[in-house]
Amino acid sequence: MAEKQKEPQPAQNGEKAENTENAEKAENAENAEEAEMPKELEELPPFEIVTGERLPAFFFKFQFKNVEYSSGRNKTFLCYIIEIQGKESKTFQGYLEDEHAAAHAEDAFFNNILPKCESGLRYNVTWYVSSSPCMACADRITKALQKNKNLRLSILVGRLFMWEEPEIQGALKKMKAAGCKMNIMKPQDFEYVWKNFVEQEEGEEGKAFVPWEDIQENFQFYEEKLAEILQ
Repeated sequence: MAEKQKEPQPAQNGEKAENTENAEKAENAENAEEAEMPKELEELPPFEIVTGERLPAFFFKFQFKNVEYSSGRNKTFLCYIIEIQGKESKTFQGYLEDEHAAAHAEDAFFNNILPKCESGLRYNVTWYVSSSPCMACADRITKALQKNKNLRLSILVGRLFMWEEPEIQGALKKMKAAGCKMNIMKPQDFEYVWKNFVEQEEGEEGKAFVPWEDIQENFQFYEEKLAEILQ
């Protein structure tokens, strides 16, 4: 004889429905909480130095502009010429661009482009840089010159970086004492970089350099400040 199944009690049905409703509310609350939680910050790609022979015209026109207030110009563009004198003298050039703030183009030059100087050779290096070095890079330059007596470095900069800071001024003076020659880029220097380090935009091959407004006045302003710092 089959056993008669017991009918569920109304209270039990109500309790089951209530539990199901509570579970759904809890799940919805959990989903809402996850949606409100801030997403984890994505990690930046590893720092890299961009190198090449010629830099884009757009970057030159913006980054090298010798304005007094350099808002938004948070990269360093460094164009270099290396003359190596020995039994067979040779010259080569290129440019560096620091991609993130984790390292700077000046530091990368000594790490990647000229990691060592052979004692039997003489190195004459010229930089055209969008702005003068920070304190850390100035210290690196000073140490490189002190270590390699056969290295001569001349730096021409478009702007002075945080030139009012005493620490920066002191670092620039140490560079000079180590033998570094630093000058402000004249309008003719900007034109030289344009012709020799900037890739011309399509249809602009051989296009003449067009100075921006106040280029001469800004050069004179920075030249005076640099002379005061290095005196």
